[in-house]
Amino acid sequence: MKADIHPKYNEVKVECVCGAVYDTRSTIEISKIDICAACHPFYTGKQKVLDTEGRIEKFRKKFGGAYAGKK
Repeated sequence: MKADIHPKYNEVKVECVCGAVYDTRSTIEISKIDICAACHPFYTGKQKVLDTEGRIEKFRKKFGGAYAGKK
């Protein structure tokens, strides 16, 4: 390994906007993050499928059950 070419690997304390604090290591100074495993919808089980434009219903109306039955 070459000497003095690698960045410093420092211990940092990262704080999420939800209030969770993590001690980790990083090559950059991170202080705040927007989302973490404690508040992310995928990990908390509060994930929803949003169909604001009605794309799913539009597809079902256009193709119906006949489209799914064809091979």
